[in-house]
Amino acid sequence: MKVLFVASVYSHLMAFHVPYMKYFQSQGYEVWVAGTGAADRERLEELQVKCVDIPFSRSPLNIQNLNAFKALKALFKTEKFELVHVHTPVAALLTRRAFKSSGYGEIIYTTHGFHFFKGAPRQNWFVYYTAEKLAAKWTDHLITINEEDYKNAHKLLSAEKISYVHGVGVEITSEILTEDEKDNLKKQLGLSSKSVVISCIAELNANKNHQFILRNWQLLKRDCPQLELLIIGTGESENDLKDYVSKEQLSGVHFLGFRKDVPNLLQISDIVTLLSHREGLPKSIMEAMVARVPCVVTNTRGLRDLIKSNENGYVVNHEDDHALIAAFTELCQSEALRDEMGKCAKQMVKPFLLDNVLQEYIPIYKKMLK
Repeated sequence: MKVLFVASVYSHLMAFHVPYMKYFQSQGYEVWVAGTGAADRERLEELQVKCVDIPFSRSPLNIQNLNAFKALKALFKTEKFELVHVHTPVAALLTRRAFKSSGYGEIIYTTHGFHFFKGAPRQNWFVYYTAEKLAAKWTDHLITINEEDYKNAHKLLSAEKISYVHGVGVEITSEILTEDEKDNLKKQLGLSSKSVVISCIAELNANKNHQFILRNWQLLKRDCPQLELLIIGTGESENDLKDYVSKEQLSGVHFLGFRKDVPNLLQISDIVTLLSHREGLPKSIMEAMVARVPCVVTNTRGLRDLIKSNENGYVVNHEDDHALIAAFTELCQSEALRDEMGKCAKQMVKPFLLDNVLQEYIPIYKKMLK
């Protein structure tokens, strides 16, 4: 018995779906994955997962996807899978079409955030909604991870073919730093023990909207001079953001790049922020909630599913500079408020914990496999 997980890149599968692969292995299934990326392929193979390189491109119009489609067709001619679980838009579309022509097995698509959503450009609705409407006839079951997508999914498929689950699951951090270890980590980063640390864990690109906080940073530092900002991640906007910080002479902004110690960084964070234009259900915010850190986020699908204003943080409207400054200032100036909201965050994240999410997935898998 075989199951196949598919995404544009192996790194997506490695980051989010290993627990689900292990579940199938525990049930006696042979687990296969399809995607691209040599480094993560090696890591997956160490888990006794069979990898098939498929030359996906994230751009839907890239001719490379024609080769990917041909490779998928060839795979499904030679291998029979009881279940295929697809992720990421382009890979999911191509795989569903190729798999259905094989006439064997069931296919599930988890959308980690439709590219059509409230406030999205019209062309997104034209391209991506049209594509999903077409692909609905090749989809046996559709899983959504936020409320807005769940509602939009009903425009594509009948209710019995749609499920809502609480994301991909987040794990509780096992290593708890001592106060001395926290102080040492702060010193390594050039922070004082009295700093109020804001962390932003996200790819550096236009969608993540780091500019929102950076353009308000001088005013924030004026009212809260103890604030320090950790920008954690890499991406295409990195040089532009660094140039802006340098040009505007913004103090207290630290670019940390890619880090493997994010759980430790969260333990020295007083506030976590994510100001994206588009999200599915961001794991970084769930990890912050597990670490009892209040969050300031934009009024964006996925973010507003996790953060409730005045409970475990603040939700601010896009481009509302006044609301953003007020939210950070209020949290910065009150340790008691941060503690209260952090405790609330730890309670509110329970449905999103990995063990609970896995229990939501298992009945869906069993239903599809009959």
